[in-house]
This record gives sequence, structure tokens and C-alpha cells, in this order.
Amino acid sequence: MLIDFFYTLRAAKLPVSVKEYLTLLEALEAGVVGPRSEDAWSLDDFYFMARTALVKDEKHFDKFDRAFAAYFKGVEMVADFTKEIPADWLRKVLERELSPEEKAAIQKMGWDELMETLKKRLEEQKERHEGGNKWIGTGGTSPFGHGGYNPQGVRIGGAGKNRSAVKVWEQRAYRDYDDQQELGTRNIKVALRRLRKFAREGHELELDLPDTIRSTAANAGFLDIKMVPERHNNVKVLLLMDVGGTMDEHIQRVEELFSAVKAEFKHLEFYYFHNCVYDFVWKNNRRRFAEKFPTWDIIRKYNKDYKLIFVGDATMSPYEILQPGGSVEYNNEEAGAEWLQRLTHAFPRYAWVNPEPQGVWEYRQSISIIQQLMGHRMFPLSLKGLEDTMRLLSK
Repeated sequence: MLIDFFYTLRAAKLPVSVKEYLTLLEALEAGVVGPRSEDAWSLDDFYFMARTALVKDEKHFDKFDRAFAAYFKGVEMVADFTKEIPADWLRKVLERELSPEEKAAIQKMGWDELMETLKKRLEEQKERHEGGNKWIGTGGTSPFGHGGYNPQGVRIGGAGKNRSAVKVWEQRAYRDYDDQQELGTRNIKVALRRLRKFAREGHELELDLPDTIRSTAANAGFLDIKMVPERHNNVKVLLLMDVGGTMDEHIQRVEELFSAVKAEFKHLEFYYFHNCVYDFVWKNNRRRFAEKFPTWDIIRKYNKDYKLIFVGDATMSPYEILQPGGSVEYNNEEAGAEWLQRLTHAFPRYAWVNPEPQGVWEYRQSISIIQQLMGHRMFPLSLKGLEDTMRLLSK
């Protein structure tokens, strides 16, 4: 079984050696991990042990995760958040499709009513429900649950398909964007070069040929070598990237952009956020709640000469931008709009790059709101869009 797993990792371009594979087997024989009961193994424990034994550099964690998931596909890991809501309540049996007329007849609640009603349902509900319009369940028109339809609700577990949830109750795992992603085209790099601004700094390491010729001629032909410091790109970029949720559809293109930015700009700082920026951001998605970077610290740490670039599809509930507590993951004390305004005030040269097709922007209320907050400095993730972004930021 594990021989095939070893070859799966090698096929995924992971530098896994036979020695590391034997270390994994020794750990299994020693009982480092084992069944939690007589007939059930913990795949989580095996995952962490295998990653520790086989992967020696955390930059390969993402490749390992993908190879591990591909090999052990079909094995589900149950997260702790389901303990408060019985899993049976969320077992989906039917997929409900409603006509446009039926959807239009469903009333949506306001924010306060939605949160208060959810609290009451959790206190009152005692059993599983399916296909209804009130209780926490699946396949219905209730604003609580998943697998059905409601114009505005709280998705509990499951997978989103209508993009109308104002809050999501689940433990969500995002992965970092891969900055080693090979570019499909050099055009992104070419577009980013419009922003580069070179300055000579550091030790004198390069030959200044024109000055050498001029000095030699003035010195009666005796060689007079002149040196100058190397030219460095001194543009500073602060990159804030949306990750997870609807951004999963754009991973490849954002990774290409991320790779190009890291290659082109020496002074680059990057952080992640989800949907909208709030009071903290993070640099590692696996530790985003353990290693937070307060947004106030970002504002204070970097000077105004940094170019601020947001990358995100701006597709979310308007509550996530305008409402305190509107984040789908936690109760933020201040609205996302407040933080966006603080950031754009702190960094006057800013822009938002949106991977969503520009043709759908006018149909997404949240995109219109973000555009207004950005002073209409939103550009599509296309060659022309990047050129326009770089042209704006270079002014």
C-alpha cells in the first residue's frame, strides 16, 4: 500500500528519498500512530506523521497535501466544529431545484433578525429536518443549513453553490498560493515591469563604460576604470491577496501573478485575507488564527512609498463589507469598509486587481461597493488590466 503512496509523492515532484520512506515505515512499526479504537485508524495522525517523516522543507507542504489527498481520496476527515450541531442534521439526501418564481417568493431576513433566529433555532431544534423552510437542515428553503436555496442565510457545513450566504459555519482550510508556479506566459512579467524604477545603490561593483572611456581619454590614453553601484529595482510593493471560497476558481491565475510579482520586485511584502480585510491578516493559511498580523501594525510598519495592491474577486455578501460582525468567519468589531479606507489612506498609491471577468462586475453588488471604496481603481486580471494597474501606480 505505502509503496504506491511513495511513488505518488515522487510523481508529484516531491524530493522524497528511500531513506525517508524507511523512516516512515519504522515509525509505523514502532506504533508512533495507530488506531484510536480496535477498528478505526486516525488518518489525521498518519498525515502529520507522514509529512514530518517525508517532507523536509515546508515549501513542499502544498504539493504533499495534494498528493496525499489524491492517494487517499474518498476518506473524509470530520472537523471539530460539527460537535455542537449533530452531523445527522446536515446529511444531504436530496438536491432541491426551484423555479425562478419560487425563488423570488422566498423572503430574506435582515442581519439582526437572521442572527437572532439562528440562536432560537439552535435552542429549539431537537431532530434532523430536510426540505423545509424553517429548521437547520438540507435541501430546503430555510436560511440555515445547506444543499437548498435561500437568498440570504447562514450556510452550515456543505459546499456553497449560490454564493448568497452571509456567514459560513464550518472550519475552513485554505492553502497558500504557490509562488513557485510556472508561468503560462511571460506577458504578466512584462506588464509588471512598467512599475519598476531602478536606482544605483550599494557597493561599486559594475563597470561604468561611458565614464571609463571619457576618463581614459582625458587621462592621455592611460586606462582609468570607473565603477558604479549595481542597479536595483527600488519599488516597494505591499500585496494583499484574497484566499479561499470563491477565490478557489482563480487559484492558477493568481499563482501566476504571485510568481511574477515575487520575481520582479525585490521589496515585496505579502499577506492574505478572506473576502474583505478586517482587523488582522496572515502570511500562512494553515496558521491563520495562530499567527495573526494586526492590520494596524501593517499600517504603522510600512511607509507611504509602498504600492498597495489588493488581489481578490470582491464577491461576497454586502454585509461583509458594511456591517460590524459581517465576516463569514468571526465577529469583527468594525466593518470591512473601515479597514479598506484606513489602508487606502495610509498608502496613497493603491489598486485592486480582480480575477472575475469584467462583464459580471455590474451584476455583483459587493463588487460595486468595493469599486466605490477603491475610488474606481479596480482592474481585471488580464494583460491590459495589469498594464493599466502598473501605469496608475507608477504616477
